[in-house]
Amino acid sequence: MNKSIDEIINFGKTTIQSELDNVADLINFIDETFAKVILLILESNGRVVITGIGKSAIIAQKIVATLNSTGTPSIFMHAADAIHGDLGIIQKDDVVIAISKSGNTPEIKALAPLLKQFGNKLIAIVGNIDSVLANSADFILNTTVAKEACPNNLAPTTSTTAQLLMGDALAVALLKCKDFSSSDFSKYHPGGALGKRLYLTVRDLATQNEQPAVQPNDTIQTVIVEISKKRLGATVVIDNGVIKGMITDGDIRRLIEKTTDLKGIVAADIMNGSPKTIEADELAMNAIEIMRDIKISQMIVTDHSKYIGMVHIHDLNKEGLIA
Repeated sequence: MNKSIDEIINFGKTTIQSELDNVADLINFIDETFAKVILLILESNGRVVITGIGKSAIIAQKIVATLNSTGTPSIFMHAADAIHGDLGIIQKDDVVIAISKSGNTPEIKALAPLLKQFGNKLIAIVGNIDSVLANSADFILNTTVAKEACPNNLAPTTSTTAQLLMGDALAVALLKCKDFSSSDFSKYHPGGALGKRLYLTVRDLATQNEQPAVQPNDTIQTVIVEISKKRLGATVVIDNGVIKGMITDGDIRRLIEKTTDLKGIVAADIMNGSPKTIEADELAMNAIEIMRDIKISQMIVTDHSKYIGMVHIHDLNKEGLIA
């Protein structure tokens, strides 16, 4: 039972390599039938109903989630529940996809002819093109694999990977045909870090912060107090509503390293006269890219040159936007 670290690592690597080798031929199954399935779904006025049993049911649920999030309305129907009353889920304009490795499980064998009676188009994602499911389907998406990664060639491993890949191929082809954009994507992902990447603006962050500001002739003591009080590590220098520059806590430290005599030093003496600014309606993700490129921790946020606040790298990190 005892296995060495190297042996365990090898188990993982050989499993992945086995799956890669055995799903490689899947690309050859993307053919005219695949294109017809895409066109069928695009032209349908209904939903995509996806069904399966066992591990294939789990894959079906993942494909449903992917399709829904990319603009193709979909619903999952468990094959076992379908033959015990859940067939009412299917509406007349729906397209049905059944997923099965063998295509001959008892539930699938019972379900396939029932689906045909409903008159809906049936698509089989199946690993056995001579099965009951394949023979009942209007379209076959072949996911045959030579063997499972399981050393006993029993546990669904490579076969479910092939099903998952076919589902991803469907989802991506559909979104490309629809010209599904990142703004469309954000409508379906309003929550979490993913959604925030697509809709959160720097205005949203800046308006939550203080607005540190000093005048050009303010003393260095005033500058230090303002930076400390507003807790953003910097302050903007403004004169009659016009941004003149910015002073960071790093600027203060460098000043003190040069001299301990701060008498007579004012904000204008140490400010950066060309601070980096960003328009308020820019996406927060754009702010991250700029900060990383020029290695800064905060930026001035403006609304058509008017100072409305500041965004700090910590704000972006707190929102979960920085990976």
